[in-house]
Amino acid sequence: MKKIISVLFVLLAATCLFAGGTKGTSKKESGGTIVISAAASLTNAMNEIIVLYNKKDPSLTITPVYGSSGSLRSQIEQGAPADIFFSASESHMKTLVDEGLVMDGTVTNLLKNEVVLIAPKDGTSTVTSFDSLSSGSVKQIAVGQPESVPAGAYAKETLTTLGTWDSLSAAGKFVFAKDVRQVLTYVEQGEVQAGIVYSTDAAISDKVTVVCNAPDGSHKPVIYPLAVIKATQNEAGAKSFYTFLCSKDSLAVFAKYGFLSAAAK
Repeated sequence: MKKIISVLFVLLAATCLFAGGTKGTSKKESGGTIVISAAASLTNAMNEIIVLYNKKDPSLTITPVYGSSGSLRSQIEQGAPADIFFSASESHMKTLVDEGLVMDGTVTNLLKNEVVLIAPKDGTSTVTSFDSLSSGSVKQIAVGQPESVPAGAYAKETLTTLGTWDSLSAAGKFVFAKDVRQVLTYVEQGEVQAGIVYSTDAAISDKVTVVCNAPDGSHKPVIYPLAVIKATQNEAGAKSFYTFLCSKDSLAVFAKYGFLSAAAK
């Protein structure tokens, strides 16, 4: 299985390379500064990848801006500086594509993630499944704002499929967060009895426990598309880092943090 996943990452890297139309990282091609607007769930992996890139090419200054994909999309629409958009939602990327704000030929579905239900690790939670969220002992559940936070949209979709979203909402149980990392923080601090995040977010915390994964078929696949923004002021630098994000070195970092290849079935 590990060999199969490794092959899929290699094939994905090749696809991303051709989609970007670049031929690798070169100090002559890059330099200057770029801004990458990336989903909050990518924070740890992205920080490590930036350091890795700069060991090979210190001439390019890479500034990451993390947040909910919806908020980042809105910022790009309003003209905020951004050279690369790395979304946790295909819909937010599609919006920018439809608006003509993305460079042609650069959209690549790079990663995949999983939705999980988490609870504080202190042992006080009575949450044992998605069905148990309806219990009277569960007072508050943290989820991302469905309109702007992909993890929140997946949470709503999951609970709607399970037939409990409306009743939980009517009971006032939801605590809405600005991004998936804020959901994680609420659960870590015991401010809520449960939260819905990505498996990669749960994996970086020793203060939460994964209760269960979202049931198969309860939500759309969690895909992370990557693209260069048409208005980039540093096309060479943006394409150089874009290509590096698709490289085997970067994909190995993503895999270390639990992300799956979007090519994996």
